[in-house]
Amino acid sequence: MHRRRVLGDRITYIGLDVHKDGIVVAVAEGGRRGEVREYGRIGNTPAALQRLASKLGREGVELRFCYEAGPCGYGIQRQLSAHGHECIVVAPSLIPKRPGDRVKTDRRDAASLAKLHRAGELTAVWVPDRRHEAMRDLVRARLDAVRALRRARQQLSGFLLRQGCHYGRPAWTKLHRRWLAGLRFEQAVHHIVLEDYIAAVEAAEARRDRLTAQIEAMLPDWTLAPVVAALQTMRGMALVNAATLVAELGDLSRFANPRQLMAYLGLVPSEHSSGASVKHGGLTKAGNSAARRLLIEAAWTYRFPARVSRELRLRQEEQPRPICEIAWKAQLRLCARYRKLARSGKPANVVTAAIARELAGFIWAIARCQPPAAG
Repeated sequence: MHRRRVLGDRITYIGLDVHKDGIVVAVAEGGRRGEVREYGRIGNTPAALQRLASKLGREGVELRFCYEAGPCGYGIQRQLSAHGHECIVVAPSLIPKRPGDRVKTDRRDAASLAKLHRAGELTAVWVPDRRHEAMRDLVRARLDAVRALRRARQQLSGFLLRQGCHYGRPAWTKLHRRWLAGLRFEQAVHHIVLEDYIAAVEAAEARRDRLTAQIEAMLPDWTLAPVVAALQTMRGMALVNAATLVAELGDLSRFANPRQLMAYLGLVPSEHSSGASVKHGGLTKAGNSAARRLLIEAAWTYRFPARVSRELRLRQEEQPRPICEIAWKAQLRLCARYRKLARSGKPANVVTAAIARELAGFIWAIARCQPPAAG
């Protein structure tokens, strides 16, 4: 017992409050009653971090670092891990906070991280490798391009609405472009405005298409490419959607069961229970919002009867039979469940959320059948 206590005292827990121009450091000594002290502020540079680790790690003391996930990325975690130090990146939304605590400073945040890390109360996020992070940045850039395209189209539509121009048919087709070219306005400047809005839409479309092509080109060298190909056997999971989902979620084998994945995606209902009272609320909406939104969009495709289209059959041709069977089982169940929930009078958003939750379970099952490539 004494030896175990001594070994625990040789561990130092270090909380880092990270900003772009500096890092505030707090240190918690090992043991339940160990001292918690402010170390000070250092520069956010590799050299400053190395000096900090060298100074605190003297005489064989084990260092365990932690900091909140944020815009500064995973560079600090990778540097410290490369030098043999344990470092976790903490989920900010899951950090315990005391009710009534109204004072927030960098020093208090760093000290709180160090104490909570020592107590084992922090939840670490999954840290991707550099290749995976590059793919994630690429798919997020494409999502930004899609949002920019949507905004450009809305701005053009708003201009036309103000001028009393109504197309009345599906927009953004070749016929719609010809209709735009034939518009006439009383004020000459309005023709300049129209052409500028059209140019913005075309530039946004070109950007989206370029990034889509880059995703397709990068896939063969990605270790998770087999998982992306396997997920394309499912309805609502074409290449870009599957690549985006896997890039956002990473290796799904880290989830022990599908319920963990559903909770990570925020697709489970919130709950407030006390004694005999049990109250369920809306979705928790925790975790990765981009992946959750993509699953909600994919769930809409299950409102149609189950069938294997020509495009889906082509995506399934080179996949193992067990994976295709899971995809067909998902179609049979989710299409029937969508119709059943819709007939019961449930709102459309509630129905799609329920389908998205079950869809996550089938995605987990397919990912378990298809391991990543060696890399």
